[in-house]
Amino acid sequence: MKSRAGQGSAADPVARASAIAARLADLGARYDAVPVFPAESMRCLVRAGLHKDFAAAQSGGTQFAHAGDRQLALMNVLRIVGRADLSIGRLFEGHVNALSLIDRYGSRQQAQRLAHALAAGQFYGVWATEPAPGVTITTAADGRHNLQGTKSFASGAGGIEWALVTARPEEGERRLVIVAADEAMRTDLSHWRARGMRATGSGHYDLTGMAIDNAALLGAPGDYDCEPLFTAGAWRFAAVQLGGIEALVGEVREAMRQGGADDPIKRAMFARCVEAWRTAFLWVRECAGRAVSEEHEAAAFALMTRGVVERAGLDVMELAARIVGTRSAMDGQRIDKVIRDLSLYLRQAAPDHARDQAALAWLEKDVWGDGEALW
Repeated sequence: MKSRAGQGSAADPVARASAIAARLADLGARYDAVPVFPAESMRCLVRAGLHKDFAAAQSGGTQFAHAGDRQLALMNVLRIVGRADLSIGRLFEGHVNALSLIDRYGSRQQAQRLAHALAAGQFYGVWATEPAPGVTITTAADGRHNLQGTKSFASGAGGIEWALVTARPEEGERRLVIVAADEAMRTDLSHWRARGMRATGSGHYDLTGMAIDNAALLGAPGDYDCEPLFTAGAWRFAAVQLGGIEALVGEVREAMRQGGADDPIKRAMFARCVEAWRTAFLWVRECAGRAVSEEHEAAAFALMTRGVVERAGLDVMELAARIVGTRSAMDGQRIDKVIRDLSLYLRQAAPDHARDQAALAWLEKDVWGDGEALW
């Protein structure tokens, strides 16, 4: 892939991601066996410069000639990292999401702080999930703020340095707050006893009593839930999931080349794997490009893409197990790890509701935009 500027700048992050993919895959097997924060994998991303490529230029990010170049590069990096290790893909996607939110809503001071953090090789996450009653912001008479409550499914809790968390003020809509995410006393990973995605360390993080100043408040109340940006951003985690599907197809291909390629039934099933994978790829690529426009249709397109990728993942996991057999469920086999990770990562919130909302949009008009004659 070559940048339209002719300098190959958009290709650099993709090439660097490809160069460390094998190392990330090897490290991923270790972190899966002994679930701890994947520090060495994260250092690989830092050494490759990927942790800051997709920040704004003022925060040290890579400059792309066109917004489309940036989106395509990001899509490819997300799927390459996800193909190597879905847990690292999840952490990296959260980091990129945080960079995007700071770029859009951050002050000059917050952008400068981000630049210093990235220069130090630090990572961010975005934590929105919470048990009742949720995280709130209390304000004392002297104007000082404190947080109350806990975040759950907080990927990277205790390991990444910073997180953008949603919190509800005493009045009004929830808003984003930048908090330290690596305080051991606030971290509880005992609830994270998952079959897959173990290295994400998606535990609980207790924010109760954490003092924050105005510089920690990112944007205005309601900004995080602003549409179509909130929903359209789903293309990023879909790209990571696509990488997991690609990893699975690769494992099946290798297994068949070692024995089974002469079986026409297995070949037919493998063809279905390729069909599902490439269909998902085309939808994710299209979705990434449409997200740049920030039009309302981008959200509906992302919702449909979520369903396409989920269906592809479920189909490929089933077909992979049927083709490879019992080895696909053996501890220590990469195919087993990919299936476990992907089966969990596909469990995004309210998938049926997401597809229903996408269907409503398509009932109104062809959201893809090149079939108006059908309506």
